[in-house]
Order: sequence, then structure tokens, then C-alpha cells
Amino acid sequence: MSPADATSFAASPGSVVEIAARIRAGETTPSQVVQACLDRIADVDEAVQAWVSVDEAGAVAEARDMTREAEQGAFRGPLHGVPVAIKDICDVAGWPTRCNSATRANAPEEAADADIVASLRAAGAIILGKTHTTEFAYYDPSPARNPHNINHTPGGSSSGSGAAVGGGMVPAAVGTQTVASVNRPAAYCGISAFKPSTRSLSTYGIAPLAPMYDTPGVYGWTVADAVAVYDAVCAPHARMLSADPGMARLVVLDDPFLGEASDEVIAARDDVAARVRDAGFEVETVASPIPMEDLNELQGHTTVYELARVHANLLEFPEDQVGSVLRQAVIDGNEISEEVYRQERGVIDAMRAAFYQAIRPTDIVLWPAAPETAPEGLEWTGDRRYIASWTALGGPVVSLPAGISAAGLPIGMLLAGAPGFDRYMVQIAPQLAEAVPQAS
Repeated sequence: MSPADATSFAASPGSVVEIAARIRAGETTPSQVVQACLDRIADVDEAVQAWVSVDEAGAVAEARDMTREAEQGAFRGPLHGVPVAIKDICDVAGWPTRCNSATRANAPEEAADADIVASLRAAGAIILGKTHTTEFAYYDPSPARNPHNINHTPGGSSSGSGAAVGGGMVPAAVGTQTVASVNRPAAYCGISAFKPSTRSLSTYGIAPLAPMYDTPGVYGWTVADAVAVYDAVCAPHARMLSADPGMARLVVLDDPFLGEASDEVIAARDDVAARVRDAGFEVETVASPIPMEDLNELQGHTTVYELARVHANLLEFPEDQVGSVLRQAVIDGNEISEEVYRQERGVIDAMRAAFYQAIRPTDIVLWPAAPETAPEGLEWTGDRRYIASWTALGGPVVSLPAGISAAGLPIGMLLAGAPGFDRYMVQIAPQLAEAVPQAS
């Protein structure tokens, strides 16, 4: 099937911000919102395959309770009645966490929610179901497909979460990022995401991959939606920093690594920069103070070292029980010495320091999410290299939809901030995004 012939299942699931506001205003109810999601899942998920399981009965019952509460003027939190999907490496009480692995086919029901799930519930969200992941959040693919063209990957590892939001089936979702697993599915599926500062949100109840990098993140249709979900669940101290828009500068980072990007991707980046400048923001091109390709390689190497220790037991299973890519990564990681790993961590720390000596804390860096749009086929989850460096640098990263390619696939950009400046990004990124029209 050619791109021109492929059926698109992409659609807006509705804005988190608008849904929450309409529920508070009595213009809609949690029951109506949940039912719309369930109807959309019934219509398109057979093709998109984003979901592991949907808790229809539980979500309907919870929505009924929340509808009654809203009618009485009682709201549990800022996300009261908003449905959310959860990546299946995160524990949800009463459900198994299978991590898309045959080794966990008989996993028991979990006794407690992961912290990110508990935080969502406390904010008033309704847990709609669990979405597909690559095996243990590494690179062996899940069944999920790209809603813009189901012959293409939705990215990994949070493939189901990105596809569920991009396919209009749920307004918000949880993913996790160890290398590129929040920001890449967002870029490929034409939606937004917020990956907070690396390790800044609790990973309690989330299956680990490489603890030095593991970080939960969230999806929404727009930048404003993604940051609203983060703002509802972040720790109180993360809400303390106020932003002065007059301090914001958009930095178009120049680096030889971008020579691998397609002309279409670079043109989209330049268009975003021009639109932001026209909106009145300062925009400046700056040469990268560090080699981004080198940092990408270090991030990947240290990830493999850690996952080999975390998942050493996978080598005890028969080969057909473990994905070939993950199994080989465990083997390769065991060949990396602790001395090399510690040295590489030191180099990453030095590169981070050098980067933020040249880039101001209030700068927001514009960078392509990937050299190309989502590749055809489901055997490969796509190119993670342009995102890995930002995970290593450690700051918040927003996925910004930046247009549609000639082949009908989304083009995504990153807005990257300094570590710890999450609240600043929450306030500034939506203003930058307003200058960039989003395809529907």
C-alpha cells in the first residue's frame, strides 16, 4: 500500500485543557468523555492496535461517580474526569504488568499503583487502560501501528501510548523515556509530549531499564495539553519557579549531526524558527558547544551497561522467550566494564557542564526529533539518535508537532530546556507552540 492509498486513523482526541474546563463548567460530563473514548477505540483500535487492555467497566463506573461529584460541585483535582492511558511497564493496581514480554506472560495482578498512576488518580484522572510497549521498553517492537499510516511504526518504546493519543482514542497517556521513548512516538504520531528533567519524577512501580535515565513522561494532543498533565502530577517543588517570557530565547542549535536530517525536516525546523520569531520571540542560531553525535553514542553505551545488569536474568530464559534485540543488548552490556561505564558517566557530566556554560538556563533549544519521519515497517521503531543526547543532558523536552511531510507523515521538533527548569518550560513552551499551526 502506498502512502497515498493508506487509510489514516489520526484524529484529535480532544484537548485535555478544554475537556477539564468543560467538565467544570457543566458543558460535558466524565461519562460522556469516557464513552466517546470507548466508541473511538471500538472504531479504530483493531487497525491501530494501541491497547493491551481497556477497562471499560471500571472506567464507566468511575466516570459515573465523577459525573455525580461534578454535578455537586466537587472535583478531585485539575484532571477530574479526564481519561488517561498507561504504558504497560507501569503498575496499575489489580492488573498485571506484562511489559510485552513472554517472560511475564503469567505476571500476577499488581497490589498497588505506580506513583505516576497514583498521582494521576489524585489529580482526578480516570485510568482507561494499558497500552502496548516494546519489550521491557527497549527496541523489540510492539503490535502498535502509526495512526497516520498503519504500515509505519509509531515509534518506541511508548508505542501504544503515542498511537492511542494520535489515533484519537484517549486525550492523555503516560509513557517512559530511557533513550527516546516519550519524544519519538510523539513526533511520529503527530502529537505533543512532555519528558520532564531526567529522573525528576518517581519511577516507583515502573519496570526499570536503565535507572540513570528512566523517566516517566506524558502525552497530549497539543503542547498545552501535555504540560497541563505534567503540571497536575509533578511534585510541589516543581511548581515553584515562575517564568518571565521576556527572558526566553529560542536557540536553533547548529551541529554537524544534523547533516543526516532530510531537507524536509530541516525546512520544518526553519519554518518553526521563523514563526516563533514573527511571534515576537528572540531567535538565534548557536553552534553546539559539544558534539551531539558523541553524546548520543555515550548515552546508548551507558544505557546498555545498565540494562544488562537490570535484566541479567533474561539470559536464563530460552531464546524464543526474549526479543533478539534485548537479548543481544544484555550480552553486549555484560562486556562493558564498570571502569568504562564510570568513565563514560564522567564524560557525560563534563559535556553537560560545557553545554550549559554556553546555553543560558532560560534558553529553549529547537532541534529535530528525528532525521526522518516514521519509517515504513513495524520491525524497527525508528531513529532514536537525535533525542538520546537530550535525555543525557537531562533537561525537560517537549515534543512539538511541526507539520506533515509530502508522504503524509508527521514531522516533529523538540523544545529542550535546562535541567530543573521544568516549570519554566511548562509556562513558555505553550506560548512558543501557539506560533506553529498543528495539523488535525
